[in-house]
Amino acid sequence: QVQLVESGGELVHVGGSLRLSCAVSGRTFMRDAVAWFREAPGKEREFVASIGWNGGTTYYADSVKGRFTISRENAIKKTMYLQMNSLEPEDTALYYCAAGLMRQWPMVERAQYNYWGRGTQVTVSS
Repeated sequence: QVQLVESGGELVHVGGSLRLSCAVSGRTFMRDAVAWFREAPGKEREFVASIGWNGGTTYYADSVKGRFTISRENAIKKTMYLQMNSLEPEDTALYYCAAGLMRQWPMVERAQYNYWGRGTQVTVSS
């Protein structure tokens, strides 16, 4: 059974930083693209960032470009990360990690990812 478990979300002040983690189990992970999406109250779940299977290619939403960095470890840990800097109130959301076979690039649509975590809450206070 494939499981993705997010962690690291918490309350932070404007301008602060957080690092989210996503641990993957039950899947090889090695040929997957992985991504972070987020969902704010009353809004659609939106793409944040994705990284290719070998970690060599990344893609970001314009709203987070230059502030967020996605990375991954493919070996023993099978974990991916989202480093978030210069956080803004607009970044407040439930953050989800997702994994899916890398058939094309970039992968920014929800439908391209088959496996999802349950989310971790990030709240940025002003």
